[in-house]
Amino acid sequence: QVQLVESGGGLVQAGGSLRLSCAASGRTLSRYVMAWFRQAPGKEREFVASISWSARSYYADSVKGRFTISRDNAKNMVYLQMNSLRPEDTAVYYCAARGLGSVTTASYEYDYWGRGTQVTVSS
Repeated sequence: QVQLVESGGGLVQAGGSLRLSCAASGRTLSRYVMAWFRQAPGKEREFVASISWSARSYYADSVKGRFTISRDNAKNMVYLQMNSLRPEDTAVYYCAARGLGSVTTASYEYDYWGRGTQVTVSS
């Protein structure tokens, strides 16, 4: 099975940057679609970015141009570089993996999840 562990969250001022990491174990990620979701208190879980096994990427409009998703299959790692952070980016960020499928923005279509890492952006 796949276990995912996120790291890199923290407190940052608006305009700052953070890089989130997702470490996977149990299976290699080479053929998995990987994604980042986020969830703020009282809100639904929201798609942020995804990346295919061939490194094609897709972003939510709210983060396009500011966030970059990448993967290192040899290290079983996925990253989310977040620049120009805004207070509305504050949320728990989750790493997710989808096997035997294509890129999707629907959280319920992902098979494996980390427990999340908190990102707080102050104004």
